[in-house]
Amino acid sequence: GEDSRSFHVSIQAPLSITSIRDTPSITTVAGGQLILECPEDALPPTHIEWHREGSPLQEDARRQVLAEGRFLQIQAVEAADGGEYSCRATSARGDTSLRVRVEVHG
Repeated sequence: GEDSRSFHVSIQAPLSITSIRDTPSITTVAGGQLILECPEDALPPTHIEWHREGSPLQEDARRQVLAEGRFLQIQAVEAADGGEYSCRATSARGDTSLRVRVEVHG
């Protein structure tokens, strides 16, 4: 006789996307809206933090963190909003981080 079985193997390992020299860049226009997304492979995260230029991002009327941290929305973008943004998602599999440089053109 013949017997066959199939197995699904899932490897859970810490993920890290950090490469300062290859930081992706996004160009946006002043006055518009910008939405940044933390990587999906961090789900389900236990905690997501957003930083701008290395400091924790402060939410205000224009800058809001949505969907439990997965998205960062900036409305009425200003030149001062430019710079390096990063998100760090911490989950049972480890930390996932994403860096992006935002350039605002008026």
